[in-house]
Amino acid sequence: MHEVDMTRSLVLTLRDWWESQPDRPQISRVHLRVGDFTCVEPAGLVFAFDAYREGTFLAAAELVVESVPLVAFCHACQAEYRPEVGLHYACPTCGAPMEDIRSGRELKISHIEYQNVHRETQTDRWAAA
Repeated sequence: MHEVDMTRSLVLTLRDWWESQPDRPQISRVHLRVGDFTCVEPAGLVFAFDAYREGTFLAAAELVVESVPLVAFCHACQAEYRPEVGLHYACPTCGAPMEDIRSGRELKISHIEYQNVHRETQTDRWAAA
């Protein structure tokens, strides 16, 4: 289950950010964007995150997973379409093979919500990578 390894990397990334903060804020939510074409099971990520967070700086944090649909572009038709993951990837109009993926491969932190030392809720947006 590669979700466990991915979650471990996520926690390490969050820890590096958290340790770089002068006031070590309490993280309440971590928002993750997961593309449908990554073959990552969101429920597996949430399960692993819940296990990793116990007794850590993430103890009060919730993992919020946003699913990103697979969207492809057909150069022959000059149109976007949504392939059926695992079933049919060719253009539904002309049958051309999927060559240009516009979305669906994302696996990244979107933003985190936390409270600073004054108990104000903050949000940090992560740069697109």
